[in-house]
Amino acid sequence: MSKRVKAFKYILIVLVIILLVGLVVYLVPVMKNLSTKEGQLEFKNQVEKMGILGFLALFGLQFAQIFLIILPGEPMEILAGMCYGGVGGTIFITFSACIISSLIFFAVRKFGRKFVYSFCSKEKIDKIQNSKLFKDTKKLEWIMLLLFVIPGTPKDLLVYIAGLLPLKPLRFILISTFARLPSVVSSTFAGGSIVAGNWTHGIAIYAVTFILVGLFIFIVNKFDKDKTAEEAMKIIK
Repeated sequence: MSKRVKAFKYILIVLVIILLVGLVVYLVPVMKNLSTKEGQLEFKNQVEKMGILGFLALFGLQFAQIFLIILPGEPMEILAGMCYGGVGGTIFITFSACIISSLIFFAVRKFGRKFVYSFCSKEKIDKIQNSKLFKDTKKLEWIMLLLFVIPGTPKDLLVYIAGLLPLKPLRFILISTFARLPSVVSSTFAGGSIVAGNWTHGIAIYAVTFILVGLFIFIVNKFDKDKTAEEAMKIIK
């Protein structure tokens, strides 16, 4: 089981590299001129020409980003926004993240710890799973919601950990899908703004999103007398 998973992991890494190189070769030349109307039109035409292949390539990269825990999510979200616009990119990332997170969650439930250890640090997984906070079934869903909303947390690692924790599958999948939205919306709409040549608009979207998330964290910390969020952040780092 472990050897097969590792072989699959290495094959997937090679495929990711090929996809990344292919997308760079295909899209970077036209991305240089995104500040002009002609460049923006050419970029959209190139994406349209890729058709289903472009969609599958982007999904493949999204799959690898979550599955392998080697790539940050923001570049993928920005790229989705550039290719399909703010709304289309948000829909694409949300549904693909839902599908991929579900596959990982149920794979962990089926194959157990050995499957998780093939992709994540054994020490970190054991530390999180054995902590008192993550054993608290009453707070567990709330903790997951907080960690998925807060920017910079290892969300893809949390997907693996969730399969080992006493979480109801449907509830976790909903949390892991929709709690990502602040980050996804800001990145995809920023990507859409870049293609439209409106860089300042993209920066403004990021700024507003981080202010709102910061306000959310401030409110949580103010009313969280047990310092649950703060403790959870320390445990997963």
